[in-house]
Amino acid sequence: MSSSPPSAPLAASLDDPERARDLARMKRLATSLFLLAAAVFLTCVLLGPETGAWVGYVRATAEASMVGALADWFAVTALFRHPMRLPIPHTAIIPRKKDQIGASLGAFVQQNFLTRAVVEDKLTTIDVPGRLGAFLAAPGRAERLAGDAGAVLHSVAGLLKDDDLRPAVAGLVDRKLHATPAAPVVARVLELVVDGDRHQEVLSAGLRGLARFLQDNRVVFRAQLGDASPAWVPDWVDDRVFDRAFAGIQDFLEEVGDDPRHELRRAYDARLRAYVHALRTDPATAARVEELKKELLEHPAVRTWSGSLWTHLKDAALAAAADPDSALRARVAGVIREAAELLQTDQRVRELVQRHAHGIAGYLVERFSGDVADLVGSTVARWDTEETSRRIELQVGRDLQFIRINGTVVGGLAGLVIYTVAQLLA
Repeated sequence: MSSSPPSAPLAASLDDPERARDLARMKRLATSLFLLAAAVFLTCVLLGPETGAWVGYVRATAEASMVGALADWFAVTALFRHPMRLPIPHTAIIPRKKDQIGASLGAFVQQNFLTRAVVEDKLTTIDVPGRLGAFLAAPGRAERLAGDAGAVLHSVAGLLKDDDLRPAVAGLVDRKLHATPAAPVVARVLELVVDGDRHQEVLSAGLRGLARFLQDNRVVFRAQLGDASPAWVPDWVDDRVFDRAFAGIQDFLEEVGDDPRHELRRAYDARLRAYVHALRTDPATAARVEELKKELLEHPAVRTWSGSLWTHLKDAALAAAADPDSALRARVAGVIREAAELLQTDQRVRELVQRHAHGIAGYLVERFSGDVADLVGSTVARWDTEETSRRIELQVGRDLQFIRINGTVVGGLAGLVIYTVAQLLA
């Protein structure tokens, strides 16, 4: 027997002490019947025909039983090894044909089980959406699957190299931003702002902010006026000029801020709409925006941001996936529960899933049935030859011993019939 050990899956799946005991017991039974027939035959030979006519019948029966037992022993043994270790042609079939048997088994599975018709016919008897929905709706299943998804995400992220992905993501973002024209984007954003009168709200907020800024820095502006005023002008004159000018500016800002129909607002609205039109129609305006975009993208701060984008996104996603209380995990679990409810209650979704299950299963069978057949054949080919033969015998040998038993019994009956017919003819 070969010294190379069998593969672990083969040993784990086929090694069965109880089967070994059953096989040994059946072998002893079959051999015992043969020995019984041989003993009867020898007894009849020793008694001789003068003992009585019945001896011939018994002898013929025993003789045929021995022949049947020996023939079937040879046939059964020849499947697994050379009988009596003699290299008789067409014996040890399984050891010699192991690889072909594996390939044939794979082809048999492919042609008779892994076909679109067989799989789709089976799926018609299965409520695919119902089973899937019940599986997803089991208590705690959504949370466990969300956690499993987080673990998968963490494992995939561990396989990815940051040193390779950082420049790749940065380059992708950089190319995408450079390739996207800036003028249409800016024009669309401004259109949305103008159509919703958001630009007037921005103007109002800016005016209020400017008014507060001037008020907060009143002393600073007064000092600047004093420094700019001639030395011969009295301070009280500077104070009055500053107060009048400052009050006028504040009143103007308040007036524009309170009057939604102020001329300044209309002019601001018209200029902004004209600029949006120029962004869409004037190449020079679009070119200036594009140049500004390029300068912005080449700024060191922006390049640093794009270089760190992958790291920030990955860290944020992994942290959310690992936290059972994170919004991401809660959202994933919620999506799973919603899917389970739809699969169980929404008839349109159920019909859609059932129909697509047929298509997907058929595609997978047609696409991978050959690979499954190759897997079966290559797996059998890797098994140790003699060990494989021994373990197959362990699985089916008990039933094969009935062939020897039947051969002994049927052979004896056939011999009796033949001897009886011969006597009648004689």
